[in-house]
Amino acid sequence: MGSSGNRQAGGGHRPGRWLLLALALWLGAWAVLDRVVPPRLPVAGGATVVLAADGSPLRAFPDREGTWRYPVTPDEVSPYYLQALLAYEDRWYRHHGGVNPLALARAAWQRLRHGRVVSGGSTLSMQVARIIEPHPRTVGGKLRQALRALQLEWRLDKDQILALYLNHAPFGGTVEGVEAASWAYLGKSSRELSRAEAALLAVLPQAPSRLRPDRHADAARRARDKVLDRLVAQGDWDRDEVDAARIEPVVSRRLRPPMHAALLARRLHAALPGEGRIRSTLDADLQRSLEARLAAYFAPLPERSSAALLVVENETLAARAYVGSLDFGDADRLGHVDMVRAVRSPGSTLKPFLYGLAIDDGLVHSESLLVDAPQSFGDYRPANFDPTFNGPVSVAEALRLSLNVPAVDLLDRVGPERFTARLAHGGVGLQLPRGAKPNLSIILGGTGTRLEELVGAYAALNREGLAGEVRYTADAPLRERRLLSAGAAWIVREILEQHGRPGLREGVVDASGRRRVAWKTGTSYGFRDAWAIGGTTRYTVGVWVGRPDGTPLPGQYGAITALPLLFEVIDGLPRDPRDGQRPPMPASVEKREICWPLGLPPDPQATSLCHRRREAWTLAGQLPPTLPEREARTWGAGRLAFDVHAHSGKRLSVDCLGKPPRRRIEIARWPSLAAPWLPAVERRASAIPPLSPDCAPDALDGLENLRIDGPAEGSLLASPPGSQRPPSLRLRALGTSARVQWLVNGRLAGETRGQGSWTMRFDQPGPQRVTALADTGAWAELNLRVLD
Repeated sequence: MGSSGNRQAGGGHRPGRWLLLALALWLGAWAVLDRVVPPRLPVAGGATVVLAADGSPLRAFPDREGTWRYPVTPDEVSPYYLQALLAYEDRWYRHHGGVNPLALARAAWQRLRHGRVVSGGSTLSMQVARIIEPHPRTVGGKLRQALRALQLEWRLDKDQILALYLNHAPFGGTVEGVEAASWAYLGKSSRELSRAEAALLAVLPQAPSRLRPDRHADAARRARDKVLDRLVAQGDWDRDEVDAARIEPVVSRRLRPPMHAALLARRLHAALPGEGRIRSTLDADLQRSLEARLAAYFAPLPERSSAALLVVENETLAARAYVGSLDFGDADRLGHVDMVRAVRSPGSTLKPFLYGLAIDDGLVHSESLLVDAPQSFGDYRPANFDPTFNGPVSVAEALRLSLNVPAVDLLDRVGPERFTARLAHGGVGLQLPRGAKPNLSIILGGTGTRLEELVGAYAALNREGLAGEVRYTADAPLRERRLLSAGAAWIVREILEQHGRPGLREGVVDASGRRRVAWKTGTSYGFRDAWAIGGTTRYTVGVWVGRPDGTPLPGQYGAITALPLLFEVIDGLPRDPRDGQRPPMPASVEKREICWPLGLPPDPQATSLCHRRREAWTLAGQLPPTLPEREARTWGAGRLAFDVHAHSGKRLSVDCLGKPPRRRIEIARWPSLAAPWLPAVERRASAIPPLSPDCAPDALDGLENLRIDGPAEGSLLASPPGSQRPPSLRLRALGTSARVQWLVNGRLAGETRGQGSWTMRFDQPGPQRVTALADTGAWAELNLRVLD
């Protein structure tokens, strides 16, 4: 009995064992089948969308089949859409394993009863299977679809399958996925859908060609309302919510992919291949408005002209707007060329960094005396954009007026190689011809750089001297380098802010609420590039105008072409209470009173040495004196002491006959090149008295005494009787063998060497001031009047 009972007990376990064995064999066979014939899951990559910082699309790049797709996850889609989709397509999606037998049976019974398809039996998983692997609508195709759905459920979780539907469902034309459809038809992200919009997009993949809202608005509305009715019937949404949703009209935009920041999007797409979504740092609204403003502002420019604009947030160095060309689609304007990245001549835009470096080096302070006069630097003879020279100017005036000669003179002292290296350290890589070395012309635009590098450098003026690389994506690292000290950057910014706004007269308009803008313009040789770059406490903006092919654009230069737009852009940027405030002055900066011509503080014991008083910004307690003239033999000491005769005032040397009564005096010498621009009182105060005839020559006797060989001072000139030709004169400078430059009313008019003659024709009537200026620093002046 015991033996028989054991056999019966063992036999009772056999069905369970066979069941487990059958299940194991079925699972094994299923695993083999799944491995041998796997579903063709979509490969990541292909279509790419570049987004603004808020997630709105800027530009989409289709995949190889030309399909537009903006990848999203279920968490990034409006819950209204997910509710409408699952309620309408697959109410039991979260509870079945890929196939819903009850739904299939119901669909089959309805078809047999009515002779047509009344409702589908496909689950959402089965629809995904058909999307990724299309098949004929036959019984065999349906079985294959069901098997693929089971494979999807085997391999993926519910959210992953749902994400495949969200990103690959057809929505008409070349649009796939709910996010691309939402932007294409509704102009908004799928996370912002209303109930009515969610219902519309939930039903659209059922018949995308017949229900496209941009072509068949009535059919789309009827299908949408059908979804809304089902949601009420199933108790998913209440009647009041659905009634409100039905009121919304079906309004669709023209189906067109976005095309904003096209050149930056192309750049990011190339830099990040394979990325489905690339989120940039751009402000979508600002980008769109500035693209429209740029196109309208520069529409009158001649053909083949273009423009570029870059707006950067100082604190993060993140780009907020990027317009690489005037019109991306305009082949005549070479709109495909990205001028934010193009290497162009910077004109005078590098000057602020030169002055900042010289301040850091202790060479100058903000009011140091410089001379704007014709000068030669070896074989290099710079001239101003305006041919007029200004004589003695301060560092601040030279920078604000963008004077060329003082800038070249200062670069000569700083050193072109060192200046270039400092810029490179700050992120501005100057491009020179192959084999060329940095030279003095770089400060006037004799080099190449990029708009984005200049903007990154100008940001240093509002970032305590830290320049940096402009960031275009949120995850880009913050790369910053020291370009200037915090104090030098503050002083340079203060100088540039004193420009004010062009056309805004001080005291006429209240500018207290306006942004303080430190700005600089530049124009390259031959009118090829016009620049305007400016910064506020929050933003730095750069504008470039020119022709991408490098040909001249006559009459267009920074101050009239680019600068007005710069201020328009800055005034349209987001406001901040700090905009009108002055940034705090660093502890290293101090305001001090100084005197010209020495550049030093006033000496209470020698008040005669202070010809002009000025308020200067100084750095780290340094008060550098006026720079010596490059030709030291014409300068000597700025503060000069010598003896004079107590009665005659003539200069006495060490060796004089007898014992004349002596008196010790001191004078402050102006740079010789500045003399023609000085008033008579300052000339006399700076002049070295003639040597007494009873004294032997001294070292001061070696200075040249230049005079003009020509008519007498104050002569009147007129044309010969009966002649229509204007009067002319032949002049020559006596007392030098050096080169002599001739100025008429402050404008360079000609040059001679030694005692060579020079002929000047006077076309305009009225007073004429003729100045002869020798390279040695000696000069002479002749005042004439031309009769009408």
